[in-house]
Parts: sequence; C-alpha cells; structure tokens
Amino acid sequence: MLKRRAFIRRGRGRFAPYLLGRALLALGAVMLVFAFYALALREPWLGFLLAAVAAAGLGTALTLWGSSQTTPSKREALIAVLLLWLIMPAFGALPYIVSGGMSVLNAYFEAMSGFTTTGATVLRDFEAFSQSLFMWRALTQWIGGVGIIVLFIAVLPTLAIAGRQLFFTEAPGPTEEKLSPRLRNTASSVLWVYVALTVACMLSYWLFGMSFYDAVAHAFTTLAAGGFSPNPLSFEGFSPALSWVSTFFMFFAGANFALLYRGVAGRPKQLIKDPEFRAYIVIVLVTALAMSALLVGTYTPPAALRHGFFQTLSILTTAGYASVDFALWPLAAQVPLVLLMFIGGSAGSAGGGIKIVRWLMLLQNTRREIRRTLHPRGVFPVRLGARTVPEPVMRAVSAFITLYLLVFAVTTGVLVVLGSDFVTAFSAAIACIGNIGPGLEAVGPMANFADLHPFSRLLLVFCMYAGRLEIVTVFVVFDPYWWRLPHGVFRSS
Repeated sequence: MLKRRAFIRRGRGRFAPYLLGRALLALGAVMLVFAFYALALREPWLGFLLAAVAAAGLGTALTLWGSSQTTPSKREALIAVLLLWLIMPAFGALPYIVSGGMSVLNAYFEAMSGFTTTGATVLRDFEAFSQSLFMWRALTQWIGGVGIIVLFIAVLPTLAIAGRQLFFTEAPGPTEEKLSPRLRNTASSVLWVYVALTVACMLSYWLFGMSFYDAVAHAFTTLAAGGFSPNPLSFEGFSPALSWVSTFFMFFAGANFALLYRGVAGRPKQLIKDPEFRAYIVIVLVTALAMSALLVGTYTPPAALRHGFFQTLSILTTAGYASVDFALWPLAAQVPLVLLMFIGGSAGSAGGGIKIVRWLMLLQNTRREIRRTLHPRGVFPVRLGARTVPEPVMRAVSAFITLYLLVFAVTTGVLVVLGSDFVTAFSAAIACIGNIGPGLEAVGPMANFADLHPFSRLLLVFCMYAGRLEIVTVFVVFDPYWWRLPHGVFRSS
C-alpha cells in the first residue's frame, strides 16, 4: 500500500500528457489515412501529411512523458479534457490552412466547429474545397459526437478510475445510472449504438439516391448532430425523400444513446417510462405540427409538413441542417425555431444545448417553489419520473442554466458592439454556445460566419468550446479557489 501511494505521488501530473499523447497519436494515424485518400483522388495531400507528422511527433513525446498507471485527481482529469478539446482542433485545422488556403483564425473556427459538432462555417466558396477536405470536415464531427466514449474505447483501454472520471467529466448533461457495473461496458454499448446507427444512416442515404461519398459524409454529421454538408444548400439540394430519411435519423441523434441501447437490448418499456424521452417526443410533435400549420400558406401541405418536422428536429437536436432557407420564413414560423435553440437534445445524446432533462428539473423546481408559497413548511422533493432529484443536482442545474444564459447575453452584446445587427448577434451567440450551427440574418442557413468581425469569430470559437464542454467545466478553471485547493480534495476514491 505504501509503495502504491509513493508511486501515485511520483506519477502525479503525468496522466494528462498520456491522454493527450494517445489522442494525438490516434489523430495522426487518421490524418495519415486521409493523406493517402487525398493522394488517391489526386487532391492536395500535403496538409494531411504535415498534420499527421506533427500530431504523431508531439503525441509520441507526450505519451513517453506521461503514464497510464497513475490515478489522477479530478483536477487533472478536468485539465486533460479541457486541453484535449483545444489541441485536437488545432491539429485538425492544419489541412484547412495548408491544403484549403484558409487563414489561421478561419481554419481554427472551422475545426472547432467540427470537433464540437456545432456546424457553423466560414466557407464561402464550396467549389474551392476538395472532396478529401469535406470528408475530413465531416469526420471531425463524427469524432466529436461520440466524444470521450470513442477515446475511452480506442485509446484508453487500460484506464479504470481515470476512465470513469473522464466519462462523467464530459458526459453531456445529467445522465442515468450505469448500464453495467463496469463503465467500459457502458461506453462500449453506447459506442455500438452510435456506430450501428451511423452505418444504417449511410446505407439509407445511399439507397434513397445519394452518391456513396455524400451518403458517408452526411451519415457522419447526422448521427453526430453536427450538420456539416458538402452541399452549400444543405438538404435543400437533395430530394424530399432524403429529407425524411435525415429527419428519421436526426431523431435518434437527439435521443439518449444509453436509453436507446436499453431499448434494443430487450427493455423497450424503458423508452416510454423515461420522462425525458417522453418530453422529447412531445416537443417534436407539438412544435413540428404547429410549424407545419404556420407554413401552409408558404408551401403545399406535404412540403410544409416535411419542412416543419425537418427543421424542428434539426434545431432541437442541434444538427443544424437546412431543408430550406428558414431565415426567409414568416416571423411567426421562425419564433418556434428560436425557442428550440434554447432547449437542446437529450442528455447522453450527441446533441448540444441546455438539454431537455435540465428544463424538466427546472420546471419541477419552479412548481415546488410555487407550492411552498402555499405551504411554507411543506416538504416537496423534486421528482423526475420515479426518482427524487438530490438538492446538489438541482443547485448544479440552476448554476449551469444561469451561467449558460449569462455567456449568451454577454456574447450577444459584444457581437452587437463589434458591428453585427441584433438578430445576427443574438442567433450567432445561441447557435454557437448551443452547438447548433446556423442562425438568422447574416449567419442564416445559406450564409456563413466569415463576414463577422475577427474578434467576433474568436469569441464564437470560445462559445463553441464552452458549449461542448458544458460551460461549468470550462469556467471552473477561472475560479482562484479551485487552484488553491489541495490535490487530495479531488482525488478519486
């Protein structure tokens, strides 16, 4: 026991380098494959090769310096995740700079938008991008969508407690109990669902008329709830049948993958019993039907129904696709989309946003406070289905939503000061912090973010980053008290 404690003390601080090194080695291997892919297509390949060499070189050095045998504190686990989501886009941006001719800021914006599954773009001329760059752009969203689960399965198989720490550090919102006693089995199950749905989506796109290249690229970004498309018109450039296929798979992308696994593993009743899943279905149906009714005067009833369901799921799940330029819709039809931007997908999904389960908790807490005005001495626990929500969880949810809305408000104000009109600033802020992608006006679904002030784009990069890592995870490092706490306070048990 004493020897193990001494080993942990000597190895303290070496977990983060190990994690970053293994992740960069994996990224380098993928980019090397893309270099050969681009070479086979006779497209610019040097950017992928340089990025692969740079990632592999730094990854090797960090892996040798680090150690997988240490038990990191929660502080080190948090730092590892925060650095990972800054460094991966930095290397992912190199092909855009070298092969795509983009500026450093625009390349990092595009790469961060990819890895965070935001879908906001600075591309003006889609013809200037090669097929290999578009496929790389789509793959970054697929990697970002599965996030820490992919890393856990692919490059962190030897970590136990550290793997548990990281899984819940970056878990997208409040999650349910583990699927199995071992977290690795849980991550494997969720990854299986993610991969299976991706393959099914790709085959469906292909069978309904997409080219194989488009089918693969769109499958990557559909299940990741990312929305990057090689087509500048997004799904407006495809048939109505393909829009319905995308609508179907976007629904699954916005659902809890762990819950979906339970459903296909012989426990389908858990889907209906889950309060968040029920609320998800209700929100989709009510909003889509209401929006379809508002669009009947603009489109034929079948087209209105298609656009209503497609855009409801695209914005709610933060996929960010467009079946039409909804920035040109009547204002009454745009209002539901703006409201959906503040909701987000389900906890445990690839989607971003505040998450449905947090709103359910907040509504239950509001109901409790109303009851307390009538019965000051009454005890009214917050319940989510059959469960009682602990008070620490309620405090965390309240803090998250407060910080989320504060960052949104400040970002909107800064964008207005830097020259954007209010609608553009408002929608760009919520689109980036919620990892949604398109906004309205100058950043609408058929436009881009390239014309925003450089500092505006840099601020929106931070919003995408903070939104992907659930806000609080990022802002905790700005608290001086967190840095003064002894390491033992955060040591995992």
